[in-house]
Amino acid sequence: MRSRSSTSGLASLIGASILWAFSFGLIATYLKGIDSYLVAFIRLSLSLLLFLPFVRLRGVTLWTALQLAGIGAIQYGLMYVAYIRSYQYLAGHQVALFTIFTPLYVVLVDGLGRRQLEKRLVAAALLAIAGAGFIVFQMPDRTVALRGIGLLQIANLAFAFGQVAYRRLRQQMPSTLRDRDVFGLLFVGGAALAAVVCTLGGGWSGVALSRQQMTVLLYLGLVPSGIGFFLWNRGACLVNAGTLAAMNNIKIPLAVLATIILFHEQADLVRLLVGGGVMLLAVWLAERRG
Repeated sequence: MRSRSSTSGLASLIGASILWAFSFGLIATYLKGIDSYLVAFIRLSLSLLLFLPFVRLRGVTLWTALQLAGIGAIQYGLMYVAYIRSYQYLAGHQVALFTIFTPLYVVLVDGLGRRQLEKRLVAAALLAIAGAGFIVFQMPDRTVALRGIGLLQIANLAFAFGQVAYRRLRQQMPSTLRDRDVFGLLFVGGAALAAVVCTLGGGWSGVALSRQQMTVLLYLGLVPSGIGFFLWNRGACLVNAGTLAAMNNIKIPLAVLATIILFHEQADLVRLLVGGGVMLLAVWLAERRG
């Protein structure tokens, strides 16, 4: 029987996936033409403002605070810099497609950190990849640049590393500390890295945002980035590595469904149902006791 904490963790991961499902279409539709580094900085800065009032540093050592900021710089800063940049080379559904490798990265990072790879968890990650790939896989046409695919793999690896690193660091912290007490420190690191990249990349010049774009950025920064990342990392601390890996792909069928309803894109509903079922099987496999 699944424990209460594991069930709560799954609920958090599913909630985050639902919030993220709308991001692909919003970015591809409304934020084209805006410097990608600036978009990353704005989203992370809004997330930082959301969680800054909750930060409580009592019981947090300087070294722990630096570690949290470092994790945030990688998981959120580097991930967003690469992820949003990939929209210059890939369509929204293609961005979703090439995130299917994140579960494998999660299992590999976690296993390498523990110096062991459980076959059951690797199988769950590969099954999740197969399920997502069945839904969205198609041979990329000539307009798909390899640079975009490479950027997404950097983003996937950065996001996978951050999930596992936060999960481990959180287990070492005092039980009296809550996730919301320290979560703002992650966004400090993420926003700082995005600011540096935006400065080096010249993202501050020629900023002209419409009211619609500002509304979209406000929503993306506060809801999917802020609340979504909080739910995700909280859930990551409550489930095992295999479940965490498998859940990384749940957002893909949800994103496809969102694009069908809201952005009127065409999709194979049979593939959506079959692929989603395979990913649910992967979650079940990962949750089984060894």
